[in-house]
Amino acid sequence: MRQSNYLFTSESVSEGHPDKVCDRISDTIVDLYLSKDPFARVACETLTTTNRIVLAGEVRGPDSITKDMIEEAARDAVRDIGYEQDGFHWKNAAVDIFLHEQSVDIAQGVDAAGNKDEGAGDQGIMFGYAVNETDVLMPAPIYYSHRILKQMAEARHSGETSIFGPDSKSQVTLAYENGRPVRATSVVVSTQHQEGVEAEEIREVVRKHVTDVLPDGWMCPEEEFYVNPTGNFVIGGPDGDAGLTGRKIIVDTYGGAAPHGGGAFSGKDPTKVDRSAAYASRYLAKNVVAAGLADKCCIQVSYAIGVSKPLSLYVDLYGTGQVDESRLSEILMEVMDLSPRGIREHLNLNKPIYARSAAYGHFGRNPEEDGGFSWEKLDLVDQLKSAF
Repeated sequence: MRQSNYLFTSESVSEGHPDKVCDRISDTIVDLYLSKDPFARVACETLTTTNRIVLAGEVRGPDSITKDMIEEAARDAVRDIGYEQDGFHWKNAAVDIFLHEQSVDIAQGVDAAGNKDEGAGDQGIMFGYAVNETDVLMPAPIYYSHRILKQMAEARHSGETSIFGPDSKSQVTLAYENGRPVRATSVVVSTQHQEGVEAEEIREVVRKHVTDVLPDGWMCPEEEFYVNPTGNFVIGGPDGDAGLTGRKIIVDTYGGAAPHGGGAFSGKDPTKVDRSAAYASRYLAKNVVAAGLADKCCIQVSYAIGVSKPLSLYVDLYGTGQVDESRLSEILMEVMDLSPRGIREHLNLNKPIYARSAAYGHFGRNPEEDGGFSWEKLDLVDQLKSAF
């Protein structure tokens, strides 16, 4: 029996968190290659530490993309985040690039040839999830955690406040009653700040953003509102802690409210089903909930490297469904081709649209005119309704 009254917590990290800096750089390299060749292959991992950026991985793309262009793109990403610190500066950091040609063994499995369709770039399981707790059909704790940090970052970039640094984290605990979120019981925000700023000033500036984001009456008790609990956070970003691509996969998805297959998204072109099939699963789950077929939906798909068809598709409506889950599984396979090629073409993923997804979640965002966040569209709702 599922609990109906409980507490649930999710965290987010800002674009200046060391791991998110790496995700942003890796996705910037993906965008660089896709801007020159929509069918380029990229698997780019990034490591950052004190004034050093290291890129490694495999690519297949135009020879016109040089190491100088890659380095410039990496530096531009760091500058856009806002790092101009002694220990990590977009201009002064050393950049080491160790990108080489994609393995021919992987390429032959992925490439279409003769009667063989394009295969998956790897084996694995991917999950998509949606729930009608928020307007964007995301779990409320991760949704509000993201929004707090995004609003703080917007205030920093616009010059509205000068006390914040790029590195920050948030954590929101919500009380659920009868399965629905009703209020926050605690909020934690740790934010990098300028030297010499008083803790109480930081607390009050952060409070404004938290109360702006949370629904009216949801603010936690004062004694459960934690801002910079360590007392000081001047040294931040990769200077304070090394970063790696792909270490914030729960932040990127559903804040722990749904299963995760384990594969990261950033740094990967859309032939990698870790990314594209996770996007497709979210797309299907969101449309199921938006169509009113369930209050909550989780979808799992699985693949084998080099094989085009998914090995399985599983649907769980958590007892909230208005339709039969096995029938829904069949319908979902009919309304969308879940082969790697089918996903890429349906969601139009061969575009330089990924750097913007590297922070504040890959899901729960608004579809954009140039194709960004296409997996958040609700264009299957009518088709799903008519199918039942």
